[in-house]
Amino acid sequence: FKFFFNLYFLLVALSQFIPALKIGYLFTYFAPLCFVLFVTIGKEAYDDLKRYRRDQEANSQKYERLGKNGWETVPSSEIRVGDKIKIYRNQRVPADCVLLRTTEATGACFIRTDQLDGETDWKLRIAIPSTQKHHSDDSLLHLEGQVYAEKPHKDLYSFVGNLTLNSSSGEQVEPLAVENMLWSNTVVASGDAVGFVVYTGRETRAVMNTNFPKTKVGLLDMEINRLSKGQILAVVTLALSVAMVALNGFRGLWYIYMFRFLILFSSIIPISLRVNLDMGKTVYSMQIMRDENIPDTIVRTSTIPEEMGRIEYLLSDKTGTLTKNDMVLKRLHMGTMAYGVDSMDDIREHVANAFGTRGHEGSFRMKRTRDITARIRDIVLALALCHNVGVAGLAEGAQHAEPKEQVTPVIGDDDTVSYQASSPDEVAIVKWTESIGLALYARDIKSIKLRTTEGRTLDFEILETFPFTSETKRMGIVVRDTSTGDVCFYEKGADTVMAKIVTYNDWLEEECGNMAREGLRTLVIGRKRLNDDAWREFDRRYSAAKISVNDRNEAMRKTVEDVLEKDLELLGLTGVEDRLQVNGQSVRMVVESVV
Repeated sequence: FKFFFNLYFLLVALSQFIPALKIGYLFTYFAPLCFVLFVTIGKEAYDDLKRYRRDQEANSQKYERLGKNGWETVPSSEIRVGDKIKIYRNQRVPADCVLLRTTEATGACFIRTDQLDGETDWKLRIAIPSTQKHHSDDSLLHLEGQVYAEKPHKDLYSFVGNLTLNSSSGEQVEPLAVENMLWSNTVVASGDAVGFVVYTGRETRAVMNTNFPKTKVGLLDMEINRLSKGQILAVVTLALSVAMVALNGFRGLWYIYMFRFLILFSSIIPISLRVNLDMGKTVYSMQIMRDENIPDTIVRTSTIPEEMGRIEYLLSDKTGTLTKNDMVLKRLHMGTMAYGVDSMDDIREHVANAFGTRGHEGSFRMKRTRDITARIRDIVLALALCHNVGVAGLAEGAQHAEPKEQVTPVIGDDDTVSYQASSPDEVAIVKWTESIGLALYARDIKSIKLRTTEGRTLDFEILETFPFTSETKRMGIVVRDTSTGDVCFYEKGADTVMAKIVTYNDWLEEECGNMAREGLRTLVIGRKRLNDDAWREFDRRYSAAKISVNDRNEAMRKTVEDVLEKDLELLGLTGVEDRLQVNGQSVRMVVESVV
């Protein structure tokens, strides 16, 4: 009865119980109203039935659960907190789980979150080290311990928990963070995974971020509702009723007569209009789903299909919509030196001198050349190390490969390497370092191997990583050069946050603005050298913060800021281009002119 049509005819029908206002048979007033309501309620009930069936289909999907008798197949509706379940590649995660183990030897696992947060980039998840090292999934049944998980909340990018394992040597506490979690309604994109369920049903992140469906009202219904109240009913019927009473000279109980005239003139408002609208929308919805030009289209709500024809403005983001999500590094700026696409050969030569045998034989003749080569070496090495990109041979990675239009994994041009990363920017930078002579050769959770064009391998131990988040807008990594023992902290991020972390300079803000005006995505790269004492002190404080239950994220962030993110050496600035879609140049020009 939110529609004035239905409310008005209900009042007219109820008025027939008042003897002074009774005009005809009750049936003539209640039957049309009940028919209209039956059609409206029936149509919305059918939409609810389809939603119910979709829910039932999702709740009846089969999953493997590890029990005392081994693996058993159960529907997702029977999954409970504390269960250990196996999720296969391309299978949807049925509940919020802690990632215990994957089929990938490194313990890494990529998930697709497009149905959760709308992002098409794959997200990296890491299994708990102490459970990943088990020789088989079945051995997880013999684990003894407990999981502490914070109370459910809506934040998709935050999780605080601990895993305490009991063993003969005592309790072992492992911190749990968001990179150890598989959220419900995401899809496992690489390998198979075993998860420990911590949230189900309405306590999952997916459900807590979902608004429960309400009856939707389109503009057409609102306009007809407004017309029926303001113009037809108020103006026409009321004016006619007053006119008829006035012609009679307002004699007798004229106000009773006016109400009787209002009831008589109610037929001016066609009650069948509601039925015609509902039936028309139903037919329109069926035609949309059967349209050969838009195959596989599903109308979820049949009350507003006409809204698609009333769109006046289309608001769109840029990345992945106007662009291909295909990134290419176009600019490299280091204060007094800048390189573009046309001067990449110069960088390639400096990299060959820095990492090749010639560089160790002292073949440099000029101090300026040595300085330039050293600076290029530092920033190229930082770009080759500071990322979360994984690499695998084609034989191992091809089974997980998507078409080349997808962001991850990206098959290399030589058809022998595949890159996996949660961001296309990362892939673009790693591919660029490979093109200039410093390739990512191997990567796991604890080490990175780089290879030069001459076949020389550079080994680095990963001591700690700090993933990118939308709040920090930066990511960092601490590595140790196994050949020299030097420990370095590398960090890259948005200029708005990195400008406060790196040492003072007079060119960063201006160059970031120049690259932004060219449509390039900018990243600022910094470095800090650490001695052994400084690293051990940081590791002690950071390890304590990681297992803290209260304000863990704040404690970890403060430790990083106090020890590492102070007076970073500014290495340089990169500019990455996100290639436009076909015929996207004109759209980009319009968008830029509006901005």
